[in-house]
Amino acid sequence: MNEEILKTINIVHELFRKKGSTLAVAESCTGGLISHYITSLPGASDFFEAGVVSYSTEAKKRILGVSRDIISKYGVVSEETAKEMAEKIRMLSGTDFSLSTTGNLGPDVLEGKDKGLIYTAVSKEGKTFTKELRLKGNREENKEKASLLSLMFLIKILEE
Repeated sequence: MNEEILKTINIVHELFRKKGSTLAVAESCTGGLISHYITSLPGASDFFEAGVVSYSTEAKKRILGVSRDIISKYGVVSEETAKEMAEKIRMLSGTDFSLSTTGNLGPDVLEGKDKGLIYTAVSKEGKTFTKELRLKGNREENKEKASLLSLMFLIKILEE
């Protein structure tokens, strides 16, 4: 694990401990890497409640409860799906905050959307924030970068 990722994970741990808040994660394209990063350091159990990898469209609908209408209208690679994933996992887990990712790591176009298009969302009671990422690396690089940038986005929301 590189220094930037380690530093970011340390900040996430610090902020959640200081706030006394809890976190759940719903991942698609990052495939559990965010949950892996969070649990790489001791003490994650103080705030990290759950991580769900809802990789398929059906898992997003069945496990998380993402609306069929949202997926039909916008696709799984969309801001709307990321937002709903974050809101659903926060409600299901009963946490203070949640983080979600969905996107296209590549190598091919998916739903007419380019490789490297990722959406991340952070939900807290009463508000959900989304961010679009456009990454240029290979599949593995995009997965790592999407995980890191999503954690940095979570930090930004926590610090507001």
